[in-house]
Amino acid sequence: MWMFSWKGPSGFSATSTAEQVTHGIDGTALTAIVTGASSGLGVETTRVLALRGVHVVMAVRNVDSGMSVKNTILEEIPNANIDVMKLDLSSMASVRKFAADYISSGLPLNILIYNSYFAYGQSKIANILHATELTRRLKEEGVEITANALHPGSIITNILRYHGYFNALASIVGKFFLKNVQQGAATQCYVALHPQVKGISGEYFMDCNKAKPSALAADSELARKLWEFSLSLTNPK
Repeated sequence: MWMFSWKGPSGFSATSTAEQVTHGIDGTALTAIVTGASSGLGVETTRVLALRGVHVVMAVRNVDSGMSVKNTILEEIPNANIDVMKLDLSSMASVRKFAADYISSGLPLNILIYNSYFAYGQSKIANILHATELTRRLKEEGVEITANALHPGSIITNILRYHGYFNALASIVGKFFLKNVQQGAATQCYVALHPQVKGISGEYFMDCNKAKPSALAADSELARKLWEFSLSLTNPK
C-alpha cells in the first residue's frame, strides 16, 4: 500500500491505521455497537474503539467466538469496557419471502440469479442508500443524530475464504495492493470518533476522507424506495 500513501484534506490516507486516526481521542462517553466483531475488521474496530475508552457492544452470530475475541482484547487492554451480544439470523422462510417481495418491488437490482460478488456489491449500495435516507429523515424530524456511510477499502481478510482461486490470488499479491486489517479499520474508527466528523451527516467516506459514491448509491429516490421496501418487510401488516 506504499503507493497509495498520499494524504487527503483530513490529513490521513489509505495507509493510515485505526490507531493513528484515533490517536489522543477520548471516547469514554460513547457506546458503539460493532457487528461482525468476531473476525477481520470487526475485531480491529472493537479493539481500537475499546483502546480509546469506548464502551463496545460486540454483536456476533457466535457468542463463543465473540467471548474469545473479548478475552484476547482484555489481555491487551485490561480496563476495556466490552460486552458480547448475540445477533440473531432470520429464518430461511424470511429470506425466501424477502426474495419474492424484492423481485416484485420494482427496485432496479436483479437477484433472480444469485451471484455472491454481485450480491455483496448490492448490499454495500444498500448501506449507503440507507444512511442517506436515514439522514434525511433525522434532519426532517430535527433530531441531532448523524448517519454516514463508508468504504473501508480493499482489504486482506478472510472474506474470500469460500472462493479458493481469488482467495489464493489475493493472498499472494494482496500485500502489495490491498490494505491490511489495521488500515482497513481506520475509516470506520475515524468516522466514529474523530472531531473532524462531528456534526457531519449523510456523507460517504473512503480512506478517512469524504468521497463521492456511485450514481446509483447517490440516488435519493432509490434510497426512499429502499427504505419503504425495508419497512414493508420489518413491519408486515
